Amino acid sequence: MGEEKALQGLRVLELGSLIGAPFCGTLMAEFGAEVIKVEDPKVGDSARYFGKVTDGASLYFAFLGRNKKCITLDLRVPEGQALLKRIVPFADVLLENLRPGTLKDWNLDYPELSRINPRLIVAHVSGFGQYGPYRNRAAFDRIATAFAGQDFVTGFPDKPPTRPAGAVADYLAGLFCTVGVMFALYYRDANGGRGQEIDLALYEGMFRTLNQVEEYGEFGIVPQRTGNTNRLLAPAETFQTKDDQWIVVHAGTDNTWKRLIKVMRQESLGENPKFKTQRSRAENEDELHVLIGEWIKGHNIDELMASFEKEGVPSSKINSIADIFKDPHFKARENIIEAPLPSGKKIKTMGVVPKLSLTPGRVDFVAPSLGTANEEVYLGLLGLSKEEYEGYRERGII
Repeated sequence: MGEEKALQGLRVLELGSLIGAPFCGTLMAEFGAEVIKVEDPKVGDSARYFGKVTDGASLYFAFLGRNKKCITLDLRVPEGQALLKRIVPFADVLLENLRPGTLKDWNLDYPELSRINPRLIVAHVSGFGQYGPYRNRAAFDRIATAFAGQDFVTGFPDKPPTRPAGAVADYLAGLFCTVGVMFALYYRDANGGRGQEIDLALYEGMFRTLNQVEEYGEFGIVPQRTGNTNRLLAPAETFQTKDDQWIVVHAGTDNTWKRLIKVMRQESLGENPKFKTQRSRAENEDELHVLIGEWIKGHNIDELMASFEKEGVPSSKINSIADIFKDPHFKARENIIEAPLPSGKKIKTMGVVPKLSLTPGRVDFVAPSLGTANEEVYLGLLGLSKEEYEGYRERGII
């Protein structure tokens, strides 16, 4: 693995907790940015209290806090705010996901920070953005997916709307935040050195990926819940196998459909007017899925996967995490790696994506302890005297 890092030389200040903005910090830290995570001295990031704990470390915080230099600083008091301002001149980026207006209340809003460091890029991730009639509403991932319209189309038509599993809106917001930061960094470094603000609402990444605006705007189409099917392509469904596994098959295009019926040894289906074209198959998907489901129910998962792979039929077993741990492709791609906790114990954690050939990302450590980088940042980067440092610590500022 190469020694060079894609974001080497960048310094990022991270304020906030849980996922939206901190996930952006995680991605940047994996690719070499020096991410200084600022946490409340008493409680730290809320993510430290989620999930199972091993050797005193939260396994939820393990993947959000990896590679970060964690410092403590009480930003609710003027002395803590003043100390942050002493760090700002050394930073390229500041990430935050506090409630809108909080930084202004602390005299740490963008006009004030950019006065101190005109090159600084400040990225805000909040539930509903920094402006708009709902800016003061509280939000979590589940609120964001509902507001964005994702829940309305998730689930089966005869059941209530269902939230997508996992914190999808949170992580999409983190990804879009990262994209915005990289755009702003390029502009700053290529066009005269000016920083800027980035404003991202938690629901906006999810909304951006739903792709419903054009058809509703033009034709008034309101997509409905369709379960596991795709209203434009069939067959595309989840089926149960003979050995009680679940498999997804997506053979909706004409070429993949021909490959599927070849595996089924039912090529005559290709001449049936109900199933001959992509449009006709979509119009008759219920009948088609029953037919395919009955055939799949007569075969075991391994047999099916081998046949589908041989003929190029897009398909996958529906994996549990236990299946993933045993899968050779995940291993070959290094999607699961080992990294050390503060105790020295190594745990399994998610690998870095995407894969860069010259400057790949890496995970050096996970779940850093609260305040573990205090001395490095305050005594080293800021050059505080030992007496100043101890005074801040004794007063509970850090």
